[in-house]
Amino acid sequence: MNVSTRRRAASALLVCVLVVTAGCAGGLGNSQEVGGDAGGQQSGLQADAPPEEAAGEGDGNGGGGGDGEPLQARQRAVIRTGHVDVRVEEFDAARRNLTRTARGYGGFVSDSRVEVNSVGNESYETGLVVLRVPRENFSAMMADATALGAVRSSSTESEDVTDKLVDIEARLENLRAERDRLRQLYRNANDTEDVLAVEERLSEVQGEIERLEARQQELERKVAFSTIRVELREPRPDRRVAPDHWYDTPVLSAFLQSVDGVVVTLRALVVAGAYALPYLVVFGVPVVGAVAVLRRRWSRPSLGLRSNDGGDGSVTTPDFGTAEPPGSEPDDTADAKEGTGESVDATERTDESVDSGDGSEE
Repeated sequence: MNVSTRRRAASALLVCVLVVTAGCAGGLGNSQEVGGDAGGQQSGLQADAPPEEAAGEGDGNGGGGGDGEPLQARQRAVIRTGHVDVRVEEFDAARRNLTRTARGYGGFVSDSRVEVNSVGNESYETGLVVLRVPRENFSAMMADATALGAVRSSSTESEDVTDKLVDIEARLENLRAERDRLRQLYRNANDTEDVLAVEERLSEVQGEIERLEARQQELERKVAFSTIRVELREPRPDRRVAPDHWYDTPVLSAFLQSVDGVVVTLRALVVAGAYALPYLVVFGVPVVGAVAVLRRRWSRPSLGLRSNDGGDGSVTTPDFGTAEPPGSEPDDTADAKEGTGESVDATERTDESVDSGDGSEE
């Protein structure tokens, strides 16, 4: 029994040793494979290095090693951007020159903006032109941009994205391997729950792969084509006093001011009338009615009552419809005579006696 137990223990120990040894060998193989892929990626990036940079690195005393620069320094993926602010005499001509030069270098204009400003009666243009050129022509394009006119400012920036690209590539390899395994599991799955679980995970992995691939392509485009932002500015004209126009003469200005005053006054009157209209309706109508009644009473003729000269006591009413004969006295004079009564008769008798006396003398 003791011998058999020892043999079993020895067999189990041997199996464990074999499993551990196989695992170590597999891990070593995977690490070498990943290292080889990373090295291939870096070699591909080195193949895209700008010619001027490669030439500068190759300069030296007869060797590809250059000035002893490390190999890793020549295997970097760098995004280069530039900015130039230049003053030009004519904006349109400078922009056309930039566009033509960028196309000659194999690039293109990605964005453009133009602003028209004015000072008095004169105007000037400013704007921005964004160029994308191959990275090997970055320095030449920057030199041509600064040669357009008087440079106000110029700057260049570099961003090393080598580590980002290597990391993205490694993650993509792992995700693609996982996707292949999930597809195999999906083909071999028999249970509905397993199929649904594998599909869900496979969808997540595929989405992550697409996101990383898009990021990788974006970085590679930025590395391959550098960006140069060129601001073009025409000189700002001096501020000048605008000449007086014919309509700025003092006489016409005074007339226009008076017209404005009349308009303002009329507008104020209209507003005041609209404000006072309710009060006029409420209080003005009764006042106008009362005034009309009083005027009618005052303008009505007074009808006098008088007695006949015969003394019979009858009341006679003057006939207003009969026209007075020519030479007759006015009504007011007749009324005055009739009102005097006996004094008028006495006067008439006195006149008659005087007339009779004159006749006897003759």
